[in-house]
Amino acid sequence: MDSTSINSIQTKRNILFITRTAILMALTLVIQMMGMPQYATGPLVNTMLYLAGVFVGIWGGVAIGLVTPVIALWRGILPAPLGPMVPFIALGNAVLVIIYGLIEKRNKYIAVVLASVIKYLVLATAVRFIVSVPPKIAQMMQVPQLVTALAGGAIAIILSEILVRRRLIKPWHET
Repeated sequence: MDSTSINSIQTKRNILFITRTAILMALTLVIQMMGMPQYATGPLVNTMLYLAGVFVGIWGGVAIGLVTPVIALWRGILPAPLGPMVPFIALGNAVLVIIYGLIEKRNKYIAVVLASVIKYLVLATAVRFIVSVPPKIAQMMQVPQLVTALAGGAIAIILSEILVRRRLIKPWHET
């Protein structure tokens, strides 16, 4: 294979990455803007993070995970007292995608559980030891985050299986 062919393949892969990431980012932002309660929005945003890990890889998923809490705060989706939590929510999202992305090819169920638990630990540690937020906010950043991450993982596994089995989209590592 000559260098022109290699460059062409890499260019196509870059375009695919950017396009998929933009679509997943847009869908995630639409979910955030719909104004649904947290028990619906949380699992759906986490679903998008897991799907990003599958369909655009770790870095695309991390990018989405870093942007979503900033947009949520800016648009008022996250209440103002959660402002100091934005870096920790972004970190939790990034960790979720990274852990899932590293493990999912071996066992997607264990990957979801581990990613969810570690995201929960990041957020729970932040509200217990680092950031001072009202008790209700602190409570919201603990067990409910674990539940929404696990639920999002379950939804993502089902959706990704459907999309891949119907050959609608290939996982990132197969592109």
